Order: sequence, then structure tokens, then C-alpha cells
Amino acid sequence: MATLASQPTHLKEDPWEMARSQLRRVATLIDLDENMLNVLSECKKAVIVSVPTRMDDGSVQAFEAFRVNHNIARGPSKGGIRYHPGVTLAETKALAMWMTWKCALMGLPFGGAKGGVVCDPKTMSVTELERLTRRYTTEIINQIGPEVDIPAPDVGTSPREMAWIFDTYSMNKGYSVLGVVTGKPLTVGGSLGRVEATARGATFCVREALRRRDQPVAGRRVAIQGFGNVGRNLALILSGDGARIVALSDSSGGIHNADGIDVAAAVEHKRENGTLGGAPGTEAISNDDLVLLDCDVLAPCALEHSLTAENADGVRADIVVEGANGPVTPAADRILEERGVLVLPDVLANAGGVVVSYFEWVQGLQEYFWKESEVNAKLNEIVTRAFAETWELHERRSIPMREAAYAIAVGRVAEATTTRGLYP
Repeated sequence: MATLASQPTHLKEDPWEMARSQLRRVATLIDLDENMLNVLSECKKAVIVSVPTRMDDGSVQAFEAFRVNHNIARGPSKGGIRYHPGVTLAETKALAMWMTWKCALMGLPFGGAKGGVVCDPKTMSVTELERLTRRYTTEIINQIGPEVDIPAPDVGTSPREMAWIFDTYSMNKGYSVLGVVTGKPLTVGGSLGRVEATARGATFCVREALRRRDQPVAGRRVAIQGFGNVGRNLALILSGDGARIVALSDSSGGIHNADGIDVAAAVEHKRENGTLGGAPGTEAISNDDLVLLDCDVLAPCALEHSLTAENADGVRADIVVEGANGPVTPAADRILEERGVLVLPDVLANAGGVVVSYFEWVQGLQEYFWKESEVNAKLNEIVTRAFAETWELHERRSIPMREAAYAIAVGRVAEATTTRGLYP
């Protein structure tokens, strides 16, 4: 019985080194002490487990899996669980670090964590995924908990998997523990507004950026790469605001219509056919070509490293909003900055999910749940406040939005670390 290890990857660079290089760049900007940089450059804990799972044909396959905690200076760690054949430990560590900065920028009492299982959920049955999820939960059960580390959905996972994690953890404890995981279905302690939260947060950032340029959302041409939870809901929300969605894509390719795509029809076509390709009134386009389209807003909402040194020169959007984690490499960042493209970084633009996950955690601990209008209003308040703080520093110091966001976030984590002191 061999353990299934990481498969050929979509990553163009080592994501862990990419995350640490971003930190080092900001450390210089804010005069971060070398000792503090040493602490923040490493993950507190990384657990590697093998997850043996009985498949439907009776065979047993062992999947490699991870759970990483980057930092807990500001509170318990928080971060999603990813099911994807390209999951690696380096990627998981980078995502955990980015979660630390994201939570700090939003002012949440969390540190960053991330988990992942090397598998292809698209080729697995529901029963296989359930057995995998429950065994993975059991393998990391001593690492997670409502006051320790709180998982959530990510690429390849959904409320369904969160329900299985919640149930497995609760069965081991002997009572229901609502706060152990967020992104759960509403019937077992989920929060209204959680499914759309990441996309809604990105929408708030797009609105704020356009407002500062005296431009309305209505009529803006938007290209969205990725049609998972984030990309799909971002397309629906922005089209509802009057934006013209000119391109959409999923893992198999994309669709394009310069006059605008009927997003609701595209969602239905995807549901019926399993792919966006062939949606009425559209022409085929590759994921590589989508990011080079003439548009006002480009939203990479798929996986990391969509924009690199190889294609950043060809980007024709005025604004890039990072719906995914790490879609723009540092080299691409510099090229886009030199060309005057405004990049709304992931730690700001896709933080809506963790904000509403925080709300769900609070509601679970209180066992008192809010109306969706309350959730969305509180989300808007937190994201727009973080945007305003980032924008102010961006303008005052004439630095990119990513550096401004990192400067605020890293400064807050460093302050908390200093305040707590070094034990023993």
C-alpha cells in the first residue's frame, strides 16, 4: 500500500520561497527587527500524515496529507483544507503564512493555517471522499479544535466536507462542537452569507478601487479566471451590479463574449454539462489567453501563479483583483507595477471568506445566529475599513497595494509577538 504523493504541479515557482521573499521585502520597508523576521519566516508546526482510505472497489489507497500552522500570536490558527493532486508541503506552508497576514489585515483574532490532501476529488465517489475526509480528520484530530486551529473549505472542498469533519470531531469528543470548523452547511451551524463571502469581499474591493478612480462598476469589462465558488459568485455579483462579464473559465478552458456573457445561463450550462465550454453565445478561449484580454478588471480566481514574468507584459486590464491565493508572482508584481496596473492583493481582496468564517465561529461559540443582512453589513464594514487603511498607506508612501497590506499585517503580528514575549 503506497502513499499517493504530490503529482506534477501547476506551480511555476516555489510558493514557500515566494511567500518568504514577500515577507523579507516588507521587513525592509517597515524596519522589522532581524530576530522578529527569523520568527515570522518559519511555520510554528507542520504535520505530515498518511491517510489510508478504502476505495469503492475494495482496494486501499494511502493519500499524503498536511496540516500547517504558521503563527498563533494573535489567536488560534485558521485556514482552509485543499483537495488537489498538486498539493505540496511548500504550497501549504505558503498558504498558511498568507492566512496569517490576511487575518491580521482584517483585524481578526486568528493566526494562519492551511491543510491539504494530495488527491483528485473529481475522480472520486462521494463515499470515497467521505471515508478520506473522516480518516484525515482523525489523523489531525489533535491538531485542530475551536480554540486551537479551525479549518474551512478551500479548493476541492465544500460545506459537505466540513460537515464530515464537524461530525467526526464531535463523535470523538462525545458532543457537538460547532466551532471546530467553518463553512459548514446551514443545517449544522453554518453561517448565512458564507458561501458567497469571498466573492462578496472581492466585490467590495473592486467597488472601492473604482470609486477612487471615479468610475462606476456598471459597464466595466471584467474577465474572471476560475469558476469555482469564488469565480462563479464574483461573476454573479458583479454582473448584478451592471458590470459586463466578457470572459469566464474553468479548468478545462474558457468562454468569451466581448459584448458580455449571460452569467446565469453560463452557471446553468456548467451545471448541466460539467464544463463552461459550448455555452450559448460565447466562443472558446484558453485560460492563458483569458488573462491577456482587453478588459478593465481581471480577476484570477483559480490557482496560484496565473500571472508570471512570462505573461505579465501582456496583461491589458487596469485592475487585477486576486480572487485566488498567490496568482501573481513577485516578478509579475514588479512588471505590473511598472506598467501602472493596480493589483488588489489576495490578503485583502479574497479575505471575505475568512471574515465570515470568523463570524460563523463566533456564532457557533455563542449558539446564536445572525441574519444574512447583518453578516453582509459586518463583512462590508471590515473589508472596506481594511481597504481604506491599505489605500492610505499605498498613497502616502507611494508603494504597491500588496506592500501596503503586508506592512500593516506584518506589523500587527510583530506587535502581538513582542507584547506576548518569548516563552520560556
